[in-house]
Amino acid sequence: MTIRTSPRRAALAAVTVTAAVVLAACGGNSDSGGHAGPGHDASATPGASAGAGRHNARDVAFAQSMIPHHQQALEMAKLAADRASSDRVKDLAARIEKAQDPEIRTMTGWLKGWGEQVPMAGMDHSGGSGHAGMSGMMSDDDMAALRKADGKDFDTKFLTMMVEHHQGAVDMAGAERSEGAYGPAKAMAGDIVTGQTAEIKEMKELLGS
Repeated sequence: MTIRTSPRRAALAAVTVTAAVVLAACGGNSDSGGHAGPGHDASATPGASAGAGRHNARDVAFAQSMIPHHQQALEMAKLAADRASSDRVKDLAARIEKAQDPEIRTMTGWLKGWGEQVPMAGMDHSGGSGHAGMSGMMSDDDMAALRKADGKDFDTKFLTMMVEHHQGAVDMAGAERSEGAYGPAKAMAGDIVTGQTAEIKEMKELLGS
Protein backbone atom coordinates (compact mmCIF):
# COMPACT_ATOMS: atom_id res chain seq x y z
CA MET A 1 0.00 0.00 0.00
CA THR A 2 2.76 2.35 0.97
CA ILE A 3 4.61 1.62 -2.24
CA ARG A 4 1.43 2.10 -4.30
CA THR A 5 0.28 5.26 -2.51
CA SER A 6 3.60 6.99 -2.48
CA PRO A 7 3.49 7.72 -6.20
CA ARG A 8 -0.09 8.89 -5.76
CA ARG A 9 0.93 11.16 -2.91
CA ALA A 10 3.86 12.35 -4.93
CA ALA A 11 1.53 13.06 -7.83
CA LEU A 12 -0.86 14.91 -5.55
CA ALA A 13 2.02 16.88 -4.10
CA ALA A 14 3.19 17.73 -7.58
CA VAL A 15 -0.31 18.88 -8.52
CA THR A 16 -0.48 20.97 -5.35
CA VAL A 17 2.87 22.58 -6.05
CA THR A 18 1.86 23.22 -9.65
CA ALA A 19 -1.42 24.76 -8.54
CA ALA A 20 0.42 26.92 -6.06
CA VAL A 21 2.79 28.10 -8.74
CA VAL A 22 -0.11 28.87 -11.09
CA LEU A 23 -1.99 30.70 -8.36
CA ALA A 24 1.12 32.63 -7.44
CA ALA A 25 1.61 33.51 -11.07
CA CYS A 26 -2.01 34.57 -11.38
CA GLY A 27 -1.76 36.43 -8.16
CA GLY A 28 1.34 38.06 -9.49
CA ASN A 29 -0.46 39.05 -12.66
CA SER A 30 -3.45 40.19 -10.71
CA ASP A 31 -1.18 42.03 -8.34
CA SER A 32 0.68 43.33 -11.32
CA GLY A 33 -2.66 44.17 -12.78
CA GLY A 34 -3.46 45.83 -9.50
CA HIS A 35 -0.13 47.55 -9.67
CA ALA A 36 -0.77 48.05 -13.33
CA GLY A 37 -3.83 49.94 -12.19
CA PRO A 38 -1.77 52.39 -10.16
CA GLY A 39 1.18 51.76 -12.40
CA HIS A 40 -1.00 52.36 -15.41
CA ASP A 41 -2.45 55.39 -13.74
CA ALA A 42 0.99 56.57 -12.86
CA SER A 43 2.12 56.17 -16.42
CA ALA A 44 -1.20 57.51 -17.62
CA THR A 45 -1.05 60.45 -15.28
CA PRO A 46 1.91 61.96 -17.07
CA GLY A 47 0.13 61.06 -20.27
CA ALA A 48 -3.04 62.68 -18.98
CA SER A 49 -1.06 65.66 -17.79
CA ALA A 50 0.60 65.81 -21.13
CA GLY A 51 -2.79 65.51 -22.77
CA ALA A 52 -4.24 68.26 -20.62
CA GLY A 53 -1.10 70.32 -20.88
CA ARG A 54 -0.03 69.36 -24.36
CA HIS A 55 0.22 72.96 -25.41
CA ASN A 56 2.96 75.37 -26.39
CA ALA A 57 3.66 79.08 -26.28
CA ARG A 58 1.64 79.65 -29.45
CA ASP A 59 -1.46 78.10 -27.86
CA VAL A 60 -1.11 80.39 -24.85
CA ALA A 61 -0.56 83.45 -27.04
CA PHE A 62 -3.55 82.48 -29.19
CA ALA A 63 -5.91 82.30 -26.21
CA GLN A 64 -4.51 85.39 -24.48
CA SER A 65 -4.80 87.42 -27.67
CA MET A 66 -8.06 86.06 -29.02
CA ILE A 67 -9.98 86.62 -25.77
CA PRO A 68 -9.65 90.43 -25.82
CA HIS A 69 -9.99 90.36 -29.61
CA HIS A 70 -13.34 88.59 -29.23
CA GLN A 71 -14.32 90.87 -26.35
CA GLN A 72 -13.91 93.91 -28.56
CA ALA A 73 -15.93 92.25 -31.33
CA LEU A 74 -18.72 91.61 -28.80
CA GLU A 75 -18.56 95.23 -27.68
CA MET A 76 -18.98 96.32 -31.30
CA ALA A 77 -21.74 93.79 -31.98
CA LYS A 78 -23.80 94.83 -28.96
CA LEU A 79 -23.98 98.39 -30.27
CA ALA A 80 -25.75 97.17 -33.41
CA ALA A 81 -28.99 96.29 -31.65
CA ASP A 82 -29.83 99.96 -30.96
CA ARG A 83 -27.80 101.78 -33.60
CA ALA A 84 -27.89 99.77 -36.82
CA SER A 85 -30.53 100.57 -39.42
CA SER A 86 -30.13 97.33 -41.40
CA ASP A 87 -31.77 94.16 -40.17
CA ARG A 88 -29.01 92.21 -41.91
CA VAL A 89 -26.39 94.07 -39.91
CA LYS A 90 -28.32 93.40 -36.71
CA ASP A 91 -28.58 89.73 -37.60
CA LEU A 92 -24.87 89.53 -38.37
CA ALA A 93 -24.03 91.21 -35.05
CA ALA A 94 -26.23 88.73 -33.18
CA ARG A 95 -24.47 85.80 -34.87
CA ILE A 96 -21.08 87.23 -33.95
CA GLU A 97 -22.14 87.41 -30.30
CA LYS A 98 -23.52 83.87 -30.39
CA ALA A 99 -20.32 82.45 -31.85
CA GLN A 100 -17.67 84.37 -29.95
CA ASP A 101 -19.04 84.55 -26.41
CA PRO A 102 -18.77 80.76 -25.84
CA GLU A 103 -15.29 80.78 -27.38
CA ILE A 104 -14.19 83.36 -24.82
CA ARG A 105 -15.38 81.09 -22.01
CA THR A 106 -13.64 78.08 -23.53
CA MET A 107 -10.31 79.87 -23.97
CA THR A 108 -10.57 81.26 -20.46
CA GLY A 109 -10.89 77.69 -19.18
CA TRP A 110 -7.79 76.63 -21.11
CA LEU A 111 -5.68 79.42 -19.67
CA LYS A 112 -6.84 78.69 -16.12
CA GLY A 113 -6.08 75.00 -16.62
CA TRP A 114 -2.61 75.86 -17.90
CA GLY A 115 -1.93 78.23 -15.00
CA GLU A 116 -1.62 81.16 -17.38
CA GLN A 117 -2.90 84.71 -17.00
CA VAL A 118 -6.41 85.36 -18.28
CA PRO A 119 -6.87 88.78 -19.95
CA MET A 120 -9.31 90.94 -18.02
CA ALA A 121 -12.37 92.46 -19.65
CA GLY A 122 -12.11 96.20 -20.08
CA MET A 123 -8.33 96.28 -20.44
CA ASP A 124 -6.69 98.20 -23.28
CA HIS A 125 -7.34 96.35 -26.53
CA SER A 126 -5.96 98.98 -28.88
CA GLY A 127 -2.78 97.15 -29.70
CA GLY A 128 -0.79 98.95 -27.06
CA SER A 129 1.37 97.35 -24.41
CA GLY A 130 0.45 93.75 -23.89
CA HIS A 131 -1.52 93.58 -27.14
CA ALA A 132 1.06 94.46 -29.74
CA GLY A 133 0.72 92.20 -32.71
CA MET A 134 -3.01 91.70 -32.19
CA SER A 135 -4.04 92.25 -35.75
CA GLY A 136 -7.32 93.98 -36.46
CA MET A 137 -7.89 95.60 -33.07
CA MET A 138 -9.69 98.92 -33.15
CA SER A 139 -8.23 101.95 -31.41
CA ASP A 140 -10.04 103.88 -28.68
CA ASP A 141 -10.80 106.58 -31.26
CA ASP A 142 -12.30 104.00 -33.61
CA MET A 143 -14.53 102.66 -30.87
CA ALA A 144 -15.58 106.15 -29.80
CA ALA A 145 -16.56 106.98 -33.39
CA LEU A 146 -18.61 103.80 -33.64
CA ARG A 147 -20.44 104.58 -30.39
CA LYS A 148 -21.40 108.01 -31.74
CA ALA A 149 -22.62 106.68 -35.08
CA ASP A 150 -26.23 105.81 -35.83
CA GLY A 151 -28.36 104.47 -38.66
CA LYS A 152 -26.70 103.93 -42.03
CA ASP A 153 -23.55 105.69 -40.83
CA PHE A 154 -23.29 103.10 -38.06
CA ASP A 155 -23.86 100.27 -40.53
CA THR A 156 -21.02 101.45 -42.74
CA LYS A 157 -18.62 102.03 -39.86
CA PHE A 158 -19.53 98.75 -38.19
CA LEU A 159 -19.08 96.68 -41.34
CA THR A 160 -15.85 98.41 -42.34
CA MET A 161 -14.35 97.99 -38.90
CA MET A 162 -15.58 94.44 -38.45
CA VAL A 163 -14.10 93.35 -41.77
CA GLU A 164 -10.70 94.55 -40.58
CA HIS A 165 -11.30 93.01 -37.16
CA HIS A 166 -12.23 89.64 -38.65
CA GLN A 167 -9.25 89.67 -40.98
CA GLY A 168 -7.03 90.12 -37.95
CA ALA A 169 -8.70 87.20 -36.19
CA VAL A 170 -8.27 85.00 -39.28
CA ASP A 171 -4.55 85.85 -39.35
CA MET A 172 -4.16 85.00 -35.67
CA ALA A 173 -6.09 81.77 -36.08
CA GLY A 174 -4.00 80.83 -39.08
CA ALA A 175 -0.84 81.15 -36.99
CA GLU A 176 -2.38 78.91 -34.32
CA ARG A 177 -3.26 76.27 -36.87
CA SER A 178 0.30 76.27 -38.20
CA GLU A 179 2.27 76.57 -34.97
CA GLY A 180 -0.01 75.50 -32.11
CA ALA A 181 0.15 72.11 -30.39
CA TYR A 182 -3.12 71.90 -28.42
CA GLY A 183 -5.74 70.04 -30.43
CA PRO A 184 -8.85 71.90 -29.19
CA ALA A 185 -7.18 75.27 -29.78
CA LYS A 186 -6.19 74.30 -33.31
CA ALA A 187 -9.75 73.08 -33.93
CA MET A 188 -11.20 76.37 -32.67
CA ALA A 189 -8.74 78.26 -34.85
CA GLY A 190 -10.02 76.29 -37.84
CA ASP A 191 -13.61 77.21 -36.96
CA ILE A 192 -12.63 80.87 -36.67
CA VAL A 193 -10.95 80.84 -40.07
CA THR A 194 -13.95 79.19 -41.70
CA GLY A 195 -16.66 81.19 -39.93
CA GLN A 196 -15.09 84.61 -40.05
CA THR A 197 -13.89 84.27 -43.63
CA ALA A 198 -17.52 83.64 -44.60
CA GLU A 199 -18.64 86.66 -42.57
CA ILE A 200 -15.99 88.86 -44.20
CA LYS A 201 -17.44 87.93 -47.59
CA GLU A 202 -20.96 88.69 -46.32
CA MET A 203 -19.92 92.08 -44.89
CA LYS A 204 -18.15 93.10 -48.08
CA GLU A 205 -21.33 92.30 -50.00
CA LEU A 206 -23.33 94.47 -47.59
CA LEU A 207 -20.81 97.25 -48.14
CA GLY A 208 -21.18 96.78 -51.88
CA SER A 209 -17.47 96.12 -52.40
